[in-house]
Amino acid sequence: MHKIDIELVEMTLDVMKYVIGRVSATEHQIGKPKRSEELKTTVGETVTAKGVGGEYAFNLWKQHLASANVPVDHPRNLAFVPASPTKAAIMFDLITSASSIHGAYWMEGAGGIFCENEAMEWIVSLTGLPEGAFGVFTSGGTAANLSALVTAREHWRENPEFKREKGLIITSIGAHSSIKAMAKVADVDIVLVDSEEHLTGDALQETIATLTEHQRKCLFAVVATGGTTNAGIIDDLESIARVCEDQNLWFHVDAAYGGGALVADSVRHLFNGIEKADSITIDPHKWMFSPYDCGAVIYKDMELAKNAHSQQGSYLEIFKDEGAHGFNPTDYQIQLTRRVRGLPLWFSLATHGTDRYKEAVERGLELAQIAGRLIEAHPDLELVREPSLSCVLYRRIGWEPEDYTHWTYENHEKGFALVTPTKWKNGDTYETCSRFCFINPDTTEKDIVMILESME
Repeated sequence: MHKIDIELVEMTLDVMKYVIGRVSATEHQIGKPKRSEELKTTVGETVTAKGVGGEYAFNLWKQHLASANVPVDHPRNLAFVPASPTKAAIMFDLITSASSIHGAYWMEGAGGIFCENEAMEWIVSLTGLPEGAFGVFTSGGTAANLSALVTAREHWRENPEFKREKGLIITSIGAHSSIKAMAKVADVDIVLVDSEEHLTGDALQETIATLTEHQRKCLFAVVATGGTTNAGIIDDLESIARVCEDQNLWFHVDAAYGGGALVADSVRHLFNGIEKADSITIDPHKWMFSPYDCGAVIYKDMELAKNAHSQQGSYLEIFKDEGAHGFNPTDYQIQLTRRVRGLPLWFSLATHGTDRYKEAVERGLELAQIAGRLIEAHPDLELVREPSLSCVLYRRIGWEPEDYTHWTYENHEKGFALVTPTKWKNGDTYETCSRFCFINPDTTEKDIVMILESME
């Protein structure tokens, strides 16, 4: 065996040993960031003309760089919307990378795309959308929302009257930040309904009534939220769907975070109306226990998405011809180049079965209720609002905004927990409070108790 082959084998074994240790560990550090200057001083020059060698670089990672990250699957990382990929999904993410599959066209990635589609079929079944609805995996919620709204706009512009008009969408201030970012990229205007509580059909109708004649002409879509990132609030999808149908508007539901809860019997009724959506965003890398990066966009009418996104080029014709024998994911979203990012999800679903997914999501919902009861029983704490899905907003009585910030940094510095403050609109003002978001079924009641005790 050549020297280079021996080194490759040894490096592969080292990597696999590291991965096995990572996924089998019952406890690991929460990690904390360091300044770039500090990391540079510690590791020195790493990208050089001759290279520093794989073993040396790998040791730098293990000894210095790995601990400068905050793993999203730590049971006391309850900030933002964390993630908790299954061990099966993590391991198969290695297979996905090692297989070097280009997931744009069936001609190149038939086996991987087939597996993705098996997983997608299950996700679509949770929504209750009619027969013919389907979707594709994207890099995340932003790409999924953008793909859906570009599809909606291009369909709207099929009417020659709107060809040269700049479109308009309506959503609420509780919608995810990617909706506003997406509107900038797509060059559409946006009107925000001024409420962080669930958006209703009546509030939507009232907002439409305030539009000018030209704005109403340019209104083509409404974005509802199936679980706000800040508080887990689900809009009144049923009544919003009725308004969209009456007004001939595209109905998009951003369920990037909350969509995983569609599998949970205890809260499925809260999503009634989602089956009437024209498009839906769900992020498996959030509450479907898949590794980053894995989002999904689902359409009621796939042909409309294909009309908006299918790319043309002489060098692509061979893929199109062969692609006639199968499904080409690139035709239905904004990205041409894509990995088969749904493959780890498929393997995890095939390994564990969907019942285990239901149990894991229900556990996240249960943890939020447990936290709510613990907060209500604590003399110095109180709920800002009732827990919704797996989000809990609560306040420490007497604390100012800087107290929450100091507490967050102190716990993180100790390597104990990462729980961050947020803001909640209370009347005309915004209140700083603390926030839990439970995704990881390995989080325990003891973890919650210890975090709350640290606020004393």
